Amino acid sequence: MGDPGKRVATHGVTCFSKMKMFLLALTMAYLAKALSGVYMVSMLTQIERQFNIPTSIVGFINGSFEIGNLLLIIFVSYFGSKLHRPIMIGAGCVVMGLGCFLISVPHFLMGRYEYEKTISPSSNLSSNSFLCLKNRSQTLMPTPDPGDCEKEIKSLMWIYVLVGNLIRGIGETPIVPLGISYIEDFAKSENSPLYIGDLTITPTDTRWLPKEGLEDNADVTTSDKEKHQGKARKEKRGITKDFFPFMKSLFSNPIYVLFVLVSVLQINSFTTTFVFLPKYLELQYGKSTAEIVFLIGIYNLPPVITGYLIGGLVMKKFKFTVKKAAYVAFCLSLTEWLLFLLNFMWTCDNFPVAGLTTSYEHERIQQPLYVEKKILANCNTRCNCLTKTWDPVCGDNGIAYMSACLAGCEKSVGTGINMVFQNCSCIQSSGNSSAVLGLCKKGPDCTIKLHYFFIMVVICSFIYSLAALPGYMVLLRCIKSEEKSLGVGLHAFFIRVFAGIPAPIYFGALIDRTCLHWGNQKCGKPGACRMYDINYFRSIFIGLPAALRGSSFLPTICILILLRKFQLPEETDSSETEFTEMKLTEKKSEYMDMQRSPESDNDRELKTRL
Repeated sequence: MGDPGKRVATHGVTCFSKMKMFLLALTMAYLAKALSGVYMVSMLTQIERQFNIPTSIVGFINGSFEIGNLLLIIFVSYFGSKLHRPIMIGAGCVVMGLGCFLISVPHFLMGRYEYEKTISPSSNLSSNSFLCLKNRSQTLMPTPDPGDCEKEIKSLMWIYVLVGNLIRGIGETPIVPLGISYIEDFAKSENSPLYIGDLTITPTDTRWLPKEGLEDNADVTTSDKEKHQGKARKEKRGITKDFFPFMKSLFSNPIYVLFVLVSVLQINSFTTTFVFLPKYLELQYGKSTAEIVFLIGIYNLPPVITGYLIGGLVMKKFKFTVKKAAYVAFCLSLTEWLLFLLNFMWTCDNFPVAGLTTSYEHERIQQPLYVEKKILANCNTRCNCLTKTWDPVCGDNGIAYMSACLAGCEKSVGTGINMVFQNCSCIQSSGNSSAVLGLCKKGPDCTIKLHYFFIMVVICSFIYSLAALPGYMVLLRCIKSEEKSLGVGLHAFFIRVFAGIPAPIYFGALIDRTCLHWGNQKCGKPGACRMYDINYFRSIFIGLPAALRGSSFLPTICILILLRKFQLPEETDSSETEFTEMKLTEKKSEYMDMQRSPESDNDRELKTRL
């Protein structure tokens, strides 16, 4: 027999190395998952414009990730705990990479982006067709052929993005539920909040590491290994026998059922806000997509990371019980919700577009509606303009027009983005009645309000991150240890079925109802929305999530009441935990000593009890 101290030291170094390697690999997987997801959401507005599709289809594309996740979540959560979980996570990363590659395929198959035109690509009309020409005949403008939609390969390219996002969801499935169940199964109970709060999750599989804080004896005989392998084979043969009893036990747990309901309501709220936030900020404050995405990353990511880390450290230091964690999560969540309502204050008006949000006489329309006759005015009726064209120009009077023709412009100088339109009869100003490409920029007051909005984002994101971990610990501690993998998986399943998948679709459909002017495909069919009623948009974007989250507090209060009446088995203090682990270690040592001595009947009976 070797030196016991040396064996323990060597074993500790080995475990430390394996834990660090697994930690590094899982951190990279989690980082890849987060980056691909955030980038996908940030590009939804560009996808809508590139493929000329309505917001409801964009919401369906975003929801396809959850559909892919849904296909495997229960299987992975239950059977994953019985199989080699690190291998399953690694395989998921490979599938996730394949999905990301498929999403990028349209970039290589499509040509350069073509701005919306309502004339046929075979037409030889010059750029003067977008100017005000008194002698132009409408018969010169070719009639769109509906068959062009089927011929246009671009119209179907969004399917690659849809399928790729679905495959990405399938690959991401093992990472979160198996990672969280690792932490609860193989880390000290007081350390698990810290590990979950840190993106560098440190779970360890039973097949290569012991439970944190417990040392296995290095002297395991060959017969012991054979017995263990035989037991493992029996467990695999009975891998499904506990599935339905576990399901029944979980659905008989009122705290678990109420927590799932709270999660569904809140994830509906967070999903709609997170998915369409870039689109809302672009329209509300008149900023570019690149600028908005950059600001979201700067203002949102640091407070989220900081909140998770601080929340984990606080829970570890003060060893929160389940009841205390539930009360802390409720108070923080309620505070964050009340602050969220302040976003109704940081508002800007619609872009001033003649015929849509303002009249040609520059009088604001209080309730702008898309009415065909309002697009034309006395100043442009002689121009025979196309009324469905969306190629906006900004006049030097601060009013935008749907096209240079509708602005009454008769001349253009320059090329590309530097083109200037002159002699515009609809532009009444003290200048030369000219216009430039694009919508008019909003005033400096909108920029100031945007800063206020992001200040609230920082505060709310930090508070939400602090509340997330105590709330999630209620889920993990209200179910039995052997049911945790399935419980976490079912929790994710219901979130995807009732929130992750439908929320972007129905919210996108609601956003489409705020559209003032639809774009057109080359074949004449409606495409993406080009102009929204921002006041109606804001009411939906802020009001609906606020209502969903507000309704989630009723079942939350029920959970707090139930926690006061019941004592959960996992709710133990640190001294009890240490005493239990010490007793387990003593029994283990006693068992190993018996293996080295002749076995009597009394010994066998004692071993059976152990």
